[in-house]
Amino acid sequence: MSSEIHRENGYGRRPAGRRSLLLSGAFAGLGLTGLTGLTTACSRVSTADTKDGGNLLERLRRQGTVRLGIAGEIPFGYIDKDGELTGEAPELARIIFKRLGVPGVQPVPTEFGSLIPGLNSQQFDVISAGMFINPERCRQVLFADPDYEVLDAFIVRKGNPKKLRTYADVKKAGAKFASGAAYAEIDYAVDAGIPRGEISVYPDQLAGLLAVEQGRADVFAGTSLTVRKVIEQTRSRKAEMTEPFLPEVGGKPAHGAGGFAFRPGETRLRDAFTAELHRMKKSGELLRVVGPFGFTKTEMTGLTAQRLCAS
Repeated sequence: MSSEIHRENGYGRRPAGRRSLLLSGAFAGLGLTGLTGLTTACSRVSTADTKDGGNLLERLRRQGTVRLGIAGEIPFGYIDKDGELTGEAPELARIIFKRLGVPGVQPVPTEFGSLIPGLNSQQFDVISAGMFINPERCRQVLFADPDYEVLDAFIVRKGNPKKLRTYADVKKAGAKFASGAAYAEIDYAVDAGIPRGEISVYPDQLAGLLAVEQGRADVFAGTSLTVRKVIEQTRSRKAEMTEPFLPEVGGKPAHGAGGFAFRPGETRLRDAFTAELHRMKKSGELLRVVGPFGFTKTEMTGLTAQRLCAS
């Protein structure tokens, strides 16, 4: 997770972004050293034969376990306080790989920026971290179709007195705008004409909520997922969430859609995984599985990896 389309490093990850702020400390109390047994139990396998779509699926079936690259990000993929692998992506992986004949999953924790290099150097078999799909990443790995899309939303005062529903509304109203440190929403606001120097930056969505409640900001922008969560958890009486919306950059939709990633050439595994994912989408099972992690119908998507890779 977690998790976007603003200034990113070589692997499309912002240095300290929205998801890392929410999730810093996902391994707190455990430490990566506590997971050593999980990461070393299965040695690297030889480079897959990628002719005719690769043979990784057959090899995973024989060994009975798939290694999942995770980045310790709630709600996308993390180790909980009991030392158990959980999150939106690992739960999906458990179900789908079992149906593909691979009953075991093994987490391999790493830094988000190391996920793509780790995948391509055989450290694990699949990236299971809610990774946003974009053209840069598509040149390095294969993506299944996305299993979620995160829209944006605002925290505003109760009743939304300034009628702020989009970044253009904020600009037009001259409202005091705030967002989180390194959030993509800052770039969306700047694209809408809000001067960067006039944007207040807070460490996370809770601090943003307090700023709105106390009148230091008229609006705090984040993803619908994180905004919804902080409103629900605090039960704020002074602030509310606006309707989720799709932001734009340069007049084009800025989709925040994420999914599983596979090594280049492993099209058979990617296609088999995607087929099972589509069955879950069609039946409604996908939403039932990811719902406990805060995902709602709003985050469900019909976007394809092909479209996101070409955007």
